[in-house]
Amino acid sequence: MSSVVIDHQFMARALQLAAQGLYTTHPNPRVGCVIVRAGEIVGEGWHVRAGEPHAEVHALAQAGTRARGATVYVTLEPCCHYGRTAPCVDALIEAGVARVVVAMIDPDPRVAGQGLARLVAAGIATESSVLQTQAEALNAGFITRMRERRPWVRCKLAMSMDGRTALPSGESKWVTSEAARQDVQHLRASSAAILTGIGTVLADDPALTVRSVAPQGVPSSDHAVRQPLRVVVDSWLRTPPQARLLKEPGHTLIVTTTQDRVSSEKLVCDKVTVNVQPDRHDRMAAGNRATPGAVAHGGVDLVALMQTLAMDYEINDVLVEAGPILNGALLSAGLMDEVIIYMAPHLMGDAARGLFHLPGLQQMSQRVALDVQDIRAVGRDWRISAKVMRNN
Repeated sequence: MSSVVIDHQFMARALQLAAQGLYTTHPNPRVGCVIVRAGEIVGEGWHVRAGEPHAEVHALAQAGTRARGATVYVTLEPCCHYGRTAPCVDALIEAGVARVVVAMIDPDPRVAGQGLARLVAAGIATESSVLQTQAEALNAGFITRMRERRPWVRCKLAMSMDGRTALPSGESKWVTSEAARQDVQHLRASSAAILTGIGTVLADDPALTVRSVAPQGVPSSDHAVRQPLRVVVDSWLRTPPQARLLKEPGHTLIVTTTQDRVSSEKLVCDKVTVNVQPDRHDRMAAGNRATPGAVAHGGVDLVALMQTLAMDYEINDVLVEAGPILNGALLSAGLMDEVIIYMAPHLMGDAARGLFHLPGLQQMSQRVALDVQDIRAVGRDWRISAKVMRNN
């Protein structure tokens, strides 16, 4: 068996381990590690939670003295800075490993190749870009936050076969089956935030919580469901104080442009934060920079909102569960990275509501291109996963 095949084989196992942190590592990346000596795995580990030992530390603890002279396979370049934990490169050097193979370079500017450089300086052989595409897919949100200072934005939609999300009356329960709705729980659990608009809050009174999902490999006795941050785009602060999402476990962030203190004080508590942004139109009138095309619901600058989520709240992944106006605004602003569509086997008619409000599209050349990544059955429905193609 060639060395390339061997490297791919053990890196694939490291990626399997990394995926076990899908629901728990936020805001850290999901990382897995495998230590191999004489063709045998002697240590394995994966990063479980921020503040706890990294994947390499778990694997080294399991390997013990057998790590000396071994090859280490890790899905992300080992860290070389002090954060909540000590640098992993120091632990690898001290353990006396002979070779370190990584799937991808860490996009965090505090690392960004310096981890491998430290290992090389210590006489340890290194190699990178082994199953890099798979590693990047597992940490798309972390990469986007580090490189673009915004989260990865994934939009979840439920529609009929004729592309409708609700009847003209607004009734939408339920477009898809129970199996599809349960599948959505996994999307929520793997997201750091769920974004919706005030229209959805007023029409559906959603809870936007994670239910019945537990991380792989984490004992149930050691796991409390992490609720994503709930974010409501509400320019005129119309969120009712009795809204369900304000009462559920976890925290809700309401983003508005109004200075109405009375309405704000009715909402603010230990579970709710009201974030007042300067109205984009006011900013433009005053000569301050605002991002063209980045408006939804009367004035919230969506680019600024995404930067706030990334930089102030360390949000890697945002799941959008909203109506066509906010969906269309995010798409038009170039902020949507992926769409997950659950398609149900029924028709709702041409008067029913659509997926995206995109009034500016007049010509076929203006169509939004999607790159379909996966299609699979979920109960009696179909789930279509596609990335939004950028016009670079």
